[in-house]
Amino acid sequence: MNKQKQAECEADDNLVQVYPEDSERFKLESLAYRFLGTIPDAEDAVQETYLRWYKLPHSERKQIISPIAWQRTTLTRICFDKLKSAKSKREIYIGEWLPEPVSQDESWTSVFESSEGTDPVDHLILANSVSMALMVVLEKMTPAERISFILHDVFQYSFEEISEIVRRTPQACRQLASSGRKRIGQESHFTRPSAEHSRVNAAFRAAWVTGNIKDLVAVLDEHAYAVTDGGGFVSAATEPLFGRDAIINFFLSAFERRSDLRIEDAVVNGEPGLIGKVDDRTITVISTCVREGRICDIWVMRNPEKLTGWN
Repeated sequence: MNKQKQAECEADDNLVQVYPEDSERFKLESLAYRFLGTIPDAEDAVQETYLRWYKLPHSERKQIISPIAWQRTTLTRICFDKLKSAKSKREIYIGEWLPEPVSQDESWTSVFESSEGTDPVDHLILANSVSMALMVVLEKMTPAERISFILHDVFQYSFEEISEIVRRTPQACRQLASSGRKRIGQESHFTRPSAEHSRVNAAFRAAWVTGNIKDLVAVLDEHAYAVTDGGGFVSAATEPLFGRDAIINFFLSAFERRSDLRIEDAVVNGEPGLIGKVDDRTITVISTCVREGRICDIWVMRNPEKLTGWN
């Protein structure tokens, strides 16, 4: 066997040793999705991580004690750079931008590190770490806040480890994570997925498809808030909808325009949600936040580029 062929075989052997199954890739994609908010971006970041890994000399890879730790660090730096450049792209996006909704078929959505001994708030953050409510708040954080918060509060990294990745002091990373946590407390209300959430969604669905305004009024909070993302490809509200009346008018008019629209229950980002189908094709994915028995927040994804995983 020539030296080049032997080197290729050694590389293949090393691949098998490092990735005996897909679990590590799932964890990397899980981390990248929380950073970037879309599956294609997450997959691209993981692919770039792999490319950088295999560009290392074989002898150098052999010296790395924990390949997955190296890959997570590299992935985070890649995502950090992508986040810093994403702001300009969002500025030219048509209408409101929402994170890509993920279905229960995405096996990595519940992959995170164990956090024994954490307080109840930590457990709620972990349980909701891909919920649309959290993903929306993450979009409002600075890149450094988002990285520090996710690594520490979701994946239990130490501030010393985070400082090496974002190239800030541990004290600065602590402040960034704390700032991110404050945003969560101010802008979002977490509850565990429950029968009540499913019940309220079902009541909303029934009132919506039958055009029952009285029942819609009963199921929606008076100060409810809704965001729709069409990406300029399909019709959607270009600005957020504030208040129960505006939301009722929007949803009823949408159903009148598509009488063939079929609304079904679904699991969206790990929580009860709804999907709209036409001819067995998903054209809408709806996430909701329920508080005190009423829907207070609605996120409607209509951008077909962010619905490929649902079809």
